[in-house]
Amino acid sequence: MESFLLTINPLLGRNSSLSSLPSSSSSISTQLNSKVEIIRRRIEKVNTTTTHVPTSIVASSASKRKTGKGLSANVAVDGSVATVGTVKDVSWTEVQYESGSIGHRAPPPAEVDKDKQMEYITKILGSKVYDVAVETPLELAPLLSTQIGINLYLKREDAQQVFSFKIRGAYNMISQLPKDQLANGVICASAGNHAQGVALSAQRLKIKAQIVMPTTTPAIKVEAVKRLGGKVIQEGETFDESQKIAKEISSRLGITFIPPFDNEDVIAGQGTVGMEIGRQMRGKIHAIIVPIGGGGLAAGIVSFYKLVYPEVKVFGVEPNDENSMAQALYRDEIVNVTDIGHFADGVAVQQVGDETFRICRELLDDVILVTKEEISAAIKDMFSDERSILEPSGALSIAAAKAYCKYNNITGVNIVAVCSGANMNFDQLREISDIANVDQSIICTILPETPGSLQQLTDMLDEDITEMTYRFSSGSQDAVVVYKVSAVGTELEDMVEMLNTAGFTT
Repeated sequence: MESFLLTINPLLGRNSSLSSLPSSSSSISTQLNSKVEIIRRRIEKVNTTTTHVPTSIVASSASKRKTGKGLSANVAVDGSVATVGTVKDVSWTEVQYESGSIGHRAPPPAEVDKDKQMEYITKILGSKVYDVAVETPLELAPLLSTQIGINLYLKREDAQQVFSFKIRGAYNMISQLPKDQLANGVICASAGNHAQGVALSAQRLKIKAQIVMPTTTPAIKVEAVKRLGGKVIQEGETFDESQKIAKEISSRLGITFIPPFDNEDVIAGQGTVGMEIGRQMRGKIHAIIVPIGGGGLAAGIVSFYKLVYPEVKVFGVEPNDENSMAQALYRDEIVNVTDIGHFADGVAVQQVGDETFRICRELLDDVILVTKEEISAAIKDMFSDERSILEPSGALSIAAAKAYCKYNNITGVNIVAVCSGANMNFDQLREISDIANVDQSIICTILPETPGSLQQLTDMLDEDITEMTYRFSSGSQDAVVVYKVSAVGTELEDMVEMLNTAGFTT
């Protein structure tokens, strides 16, 4: 696989055809079509073995073509892929590893579906997303870059009109539906971001949209969908329960169901994020980090990048208690995480998609897990750096970049973090603010009231002090200093011991 990808890479080099790709919805140029055909012929020449397909899934296709050893595509009426066999129920606690660590997934298959990969990149390059979506900026985050010791670039999908990347996949699928299906309207299930993408797409195409949302959905997302003209049906406590209800309505009324991630046109629409990164980033990229819920965004980006720039690592990221893709890749099969968390509601999906799993199984380097505390700290970091507030799922990649670089001692490289959304529930801000500061401690030092003693104390603590209160009583020879430091656990214990050894009773 590696030699094959390195062979075709020069045909779509970073400074060649991609740099001139249109950012509008215009058709692919003749030159690009020619290059695609060249790559396709190379694929046919080297593709002498059949694709390995895991027993838990069947390859998806929008057409009736066959893949592998005569395996027919198993595509549902809504365009999503149906799971074959029984899916095992598991707890999120069953697969846990340290934040930032990698190397936990099962080995990828020896062969990938190269024809399918080519289909995706062709769909991505010809996607219709720019009829409604915008090309979002790729910005260097100066404070975060200094803090981590790398060049951290933020792909600002929170800058979309619906404050999320979801508009891309939703519009790309809906805009390609036949007229008779469009006339009946569309329906979807979503915790918020996909709902807004479907509602806006329906508004632009002048069709009706029904949105089934979990009862736990933040009010800000419900109201946003209503403003865009979507009819909201709040039923089901989880996304998966809401999706079952939406599919039942779809079947009963003959309304097209728009899946949030497990559909080829949806995946291709999300993949335009990767295409834009390839056009916008001129330096060498060490890794792209992508949030994962059902896997549509990661599948789209990795489909593009592993064909065009195979040397770039692509990592998914999930909260440690919302780890459906991490579990699937670890076990090499799709599972249902029954007790999934909801702190990052935008990625709270119990079971990843069949097609998204197939793609990530073949191409994704790994999934990084992060904690609620790290996500909250990343939201705070983003506000400090950009004066923007991301929702928890939107800040996952920043948290993962910090954890990955710290755990693996990585410095001086370029890393892209995809900021997937900013539909924050205002009522959640207090909780996030409290959690974001759990990496700080309050300590008290008895400070001799002698010239230079405070300066000596602050010099010893270097830049660890974040807040200080100085109290001195008349007639006393000592002062009391209470201050916050960015240290916990053994780091805090070492700091206190150092201060006591230096004569500062702490």
